[in-house]
Amino acid sequence: MGKQCIISMLCAILLAGIATPVAPAIDKRPVAVETWFKKLPHTKEKLTKLHFYFQDVVSGKNSTVVRVADSKSTIKSPTVFGAVFVMDDPLTEGPEPDSKIVGRAQGIYSSASMEEIGFLMILNFVFTNGKYNGSSLSVLGHNPIFHKYREMPIIGGSDAFRLARGIATAKTYRLNNAGDAIVEYNVMVLHY
Repeated sequence: MGKQCIISMLCAILLAGIATPVAPAIDKRPVAVETWFKKLPHTKEKLTKLHFYFQDVVSGKNSTVVRVADSKSTIKSPTVFGAVFVMDDPLTEGPEPDSKIVGRAQGIYSSASMEEIGFLMILNFVFTNGKYNGSSLSVLGHNPIFHKYREMPIIGGSDAFRLARGIATAKTYRLNNAGDAIVEYNVMVLHY
C-alpha cells in the first residue's frame, strides 16, 4: 500500500467520524510547551500510582496482536527468537475482559532472548478515560514473561505525564493455552 493510499484511508476514517477524538488535556502549541518548561524550576514533582490490567489477545477473530515479522530460524527456536508483534491491547480497571477500559497498550514486542522467552517491549500506555484521559506513558524494557514479577522502566510520557520516569511492574494474572494473557500492571511514575 502506497503512502498516498494510507493518507487517503486515514482522512476517510477521520471524516467518517470513526476515530474517537480525545479532548486535549494540555496545550501542545510550541509557545505553550516553552512556557511550561520555563516554569519547571518552580514546579514540584508528583508521584502517581496506577493499577490496571493489560488484555493481550493473540487468538481468535478479535485478536489485539498481529505477528508482523520473524526470521527463517524463528520456527526452530524454543523461545520464538526473532518474532515481532504489534499490539493494541485494552487496558482495563479489572481483570475481566469486559471490565471498564481505561486506555490502550499500543506498540511492539519482540522475542529478543535465545535463553528464555523474553520480550523487548516498546509501547505506550495511552489513557482514554478518567483523570489521565489523553495522556500517555512510554515503556521500553525487557519482559521475561514467565517470571512472577517483571519490572520495566517508564522512560517518558505526554500531557499530564510530561517528563515522566518510573517503573511498571507486571504480573501475569491469567494465561490460556492459546497464548491470550491478562497481565496486572502496577505503575509508579514521577512527573510534573
